Amino acid sequence: MCAESRFDIRSRDDRIGRYFRKYLDRFVFVEFADAFIGRTPAGELMRGIPMPLRKEEVQGFANGAGADMTVIAENMTRVMGCDPHFEYTENYAAVLRAMFGDDVHKTMTEEGRAAASRGEMDNACIHFRAALCVDQDSVEAMYGYARSCRAMYLASENEEYTGRFKAEALDWFEILTLSHPQFPEGYYYLGYAYLNMGLYKKAELTWRTFVKMAPAGKDREEIEERLSQMTEPLMIEAGCNSVIAGKYDAGAEQLEAFLGSRFDKWWPLHYYLGVAYEMTGRREEAVRELKEALKLNGSNLEIMEELLAIYEDEDDESNIEKYSRKIEMVRLAMDEEKQASMEEIRREDEELMRGEPKPLDPEIIQIK
Repeated sequence: MCAESRFDIRSRDDRIGRYFRKYLDRFVFVEFADAFIGRTPAGELMRGIPMPLRKEEVQGFANGAGADMTVIAENMTRVMGCDPHFEYTENYAAVLRAMFGDDVHKTMTEEGRAAASRGEMDNACIHFRAALCVDQDSVEAMYGYARSCRAMYLASENEEYTGRFKAEALDWFEILTLSHPQFPEGYYYLGYAYLNMGLYKKAELTWRTFVKMAPAGKDREEIEERLSQMTEPLMIEAGCNSVIAGKYDAGAEQLEAFLGSRFDKWWPLHYYLGVAYEMTGRREEAVRELKEALKLNGSNLEIMEELLAIYEDEDDESNIEKYSRKIEMVRLAMDEEKQASMEEIRREDEELMRGEPKPLDPEIIQIK
């Protein structure tokens, strides 16, 4: 395992684990008798470690029906995948390597790919996460996990769910390119992630790396076509960055070229141009561009605050009252929306956490 610890799923913040914990209520946690432990390849690694069994399996095992180690292995896999922070994740990983060899994570990734092909995306994610618990540097597991998260947020209409899975996908595509820089597919998807965030320069640099590495074929042709379409967005982004850096005259000149173009409905174009005009003493033009930006993005506080600052400087009481009221209304709506969202998250957390395993007093099952 050569990846840096910050790439270790067992220690990273788990922003999507809440959606998998519900599956843990299917398990109880038991300790096996010495006689059974002695017959397993894992041996002493299992001693004193609560092992997961499905509730329906417990009675059969206790009655001497026998224990199928592949079933127990799948149970450990699912527990790790649902909650990489689980107390015994490291123990389970060691047991699985002892039982099935150091390449056991490859079996998990194969199960993940099979589940994804069936459309069982929760199941796919769980197996990829488990594989990363066993081998944090597995390129197949990283790639499968990031792609699964991407597929899951693309299929969702829930804002909270989408945001969490989108952030997780982005993180793992970045981790994939950092830890496996010779793996071209990581750059392919990371470029799209940056593009969807409006980070055109990052997307361009990422895709140029992909084009250098990828073999000839439809994927490379697709990205080459994408790159050819990015010239103008990159120029607009450069203009916005000039304004942010305080190079107002240069930024205005860069952005003015796109007024009246097919990008005229991009609110950042007008907003940053308005800021550049205001900072270079062209107030009338600044107000015009800021109002145009507000037409395109009617609840944007930054735009309103820029206009308010101008009207306060001019002692324009009518517009001061108008934009102060607008800002107050938007902030109130945002606070109410945030409170409602937090309450929804709290209720969801309470429901999902009911399935959190509590292996404090494991049952001792004697298997002959």
